Amino acid sequence: MLPNPIPELAPQLKQLRLSGILDSLETRNRQALEGKLAYTEFLAMLIGDEIARRESKKFAMRLRRAQFRTTKTLEQFDFDRIPKLNRQLVHELASGRYLNEKAPVLIVGPSGIGKSHLAQALGHCAVRQGLDVAFTTCAALTQSLNAARATGSYERKLAALARVPLLVIDDYGLKPLRPPADEDLHDLIAERYEQAPIIVTSNLDFDEWDQAFACNRLLASATIDRLRHNAYCLELTGPSYRDPRVPPPSKKAPQDKPGNASK
Repeated sequence: MLPNPIPELAPQLKQLRLSGILDSLETRNRQALEGKLAYTEFLAMLIGDEIARRESKKFAMRLRRAQFRTTKTLEQFDFDRIPKLNRQLVHELASGRYLNEKAPVLIVGPSGIGKSHLAQALGHCAVRQGLDVAFTTCAALTQSLNAARATGSYERKLAALARVPLLVIDDYGLKPLRPPADEDLHDLIAERYEQAPIIVTSNLDFDEWDQAFACNRLLASATIDRLRHNAYCLELTGPSYRDPRVPPPSKKAPQDKPGNASK
């Protein structure tokens, strides 16, 4: 019987950082012996295991870097609650259509309707397709840019946000944009315009978006004009996910009828 080479191979595979092969080596070796596989078939299986491990690791890292608030996916999205939503368009977007076009996706609707879920689900799809994604609220985004200005790293921060393959901005217009937040948002949108895709959610109707800019309507017009150019617009209407649950009616104890009182 030939000696078992696995103990000798293990440290070599670790040195080469081929953990995917190391983890499945015994199983694949047994399959090769039982199936009388050719050497090339055995090697192909091992290489496939290593590629799968590396892709899984990259996916997990991209998911962590995205900083989604939840792990909401498109498979979990309840389309039946929003019957007027264009499902075909949503699935086309999930396939990466807007990513290739470097086009914005704008999602509006009342609070609790599922805007953030849908935005994060599309971001999750992009992560699956191998893209780096950054998720943030509009307030947190402008605060981070202002904080970078205070430390002299504003340009570097702005450039980093401009380079992210997909940027998801949640809750646009939830808080009024005052200087320098309005200018910072405009600069970022201008940097990404026709260069990189962006997803924006808002409680405001599309014709109310300029109202988020509290002081400078000219800046609002320039920013929104870039956002809406060639954008895919999704309007969500329906019941809120956050509606309180109505408790079942309490059962009242039967009352004695007149004349039945105990004597």
